[in-house]
Amino acid sequence: MTSAWTAEHARRIGSPPAAGLIPPVLSPDRSALDPARLYWDMWPVQDAAGHCASIAGRELWMALTAPDRGDPGLRHFEAKIHWLERVAGAWHDRGPVLPDRPVPYEREWAGSALFHEGRVTLFFTAAGTAARAGGYQQELWAASSALGEDGWPCDWSDPAPLVTGYAPHYMPANAHDGAPGMIKAFRDPAWFRDPADGHEYIAFTASLAGSDSAFNGAFGLARKTASGWLLTPPCIHADGVNNELERAHLVFHAKHYYAFWSTQTATFADGLRHAPGGLYGMVADSMAGPWRPLNGTGLVLANPADRPQQTYSWYVDASLTVCSFVDALPDGRFGGVPAPLMQLELDGTRAALRAPATQEAV
Repeated sequence: MTSAWTAEHARRIGSPPAAGLIPPVLSPDRSALDPARLYWDMWPVQDAAGHCASIAGRELWMALTAPDRGDPGLRHFEAKIHWLERVAGAWHDRGPVLPDRPVPYEREWAGSALFHEGRVTLFFTAAGTAARAGGYQQELWAASSALGEDGWPCDWSDPAPLVTGYAPHYMPANAHDGAPGMIKAFRDPAWFRDPADGHEYIAFTASLAGSDSAFNGAFGLARKTASGWLLTPPCIHADGVNNELERAHLVFHAKHYYAFWSTQTATFADGLRHAPGGLYGMVADSMAGPWRPLNGTGLVLANPADRPQQTYSWYVDASLTVCSFVDALPDGRFGGVPAPLMQLELDGTRAALRAPATQEAV
């Protein structure tokens, strides 16, 4: 069933309690990253249970990256997925994940990665169109590769779309022109396996079809069948509340199913923009729902009030490790690096950040 994240839920949001406040990022650390590049939306390569996988002894992640052109807004139109390796707490750029080859899309936006039975599968957003630069078209795609003798993927399949069309549940995300925060969504595929029955799902950022509101964000789902991926109704919608439930993904923990997403103050509907940009979520007892807002409102983590955009694009794995990137610094500069990893604590409908003393420095 589809559950609603309602305006009433959002109206209950007050000042985030200390347990939900992200610590200030005082000194962004580029580690061993390329100083001429920007890095943002990131995710671990996960095993089938959702934990960060070890591949030939390496802790491998992926992130969007683009050359630093002096204007961070330009990065979205040159985005490419790179490997990040984490060694002794430092991030290292290991280069592009997918080899260059002719494709009908222009660039790569966020997704997820699975390491299972000796293969790495990348699920990603194929953004724009090669026929005309600069568009906001979005499709869900995937590619996979076995590992070579050196432990790295060596023979990637041709990238291919996961689904065709949008079914009756989702609005098309095929506009060429638009404004950030107000474009419609069909992106951010995140793989998940239901431990109850083994069924595989793709969660993704979507826009609800049939809405009369400009604020019609949805937490989309596709289910794997014998004939391929089938779009199903969303598990959650925010019709009349918020336009973007970004980086939608699922986590199973302590017999509960958690749906997480990121959003920003500017994408809330009028009258609800007291709500902070942050990590939001809902919980259910099964994939069938119903889904209930965490902490009574949906808000899980928020940036400090004096640094409302310091980090963004949170992604939670099965160990409850939370990654994100440094967005706006206090002086207005774009961070463009991974933010310090954090750790959640979940207890049914309650969610909190583990005490700052245990935060992991990057």
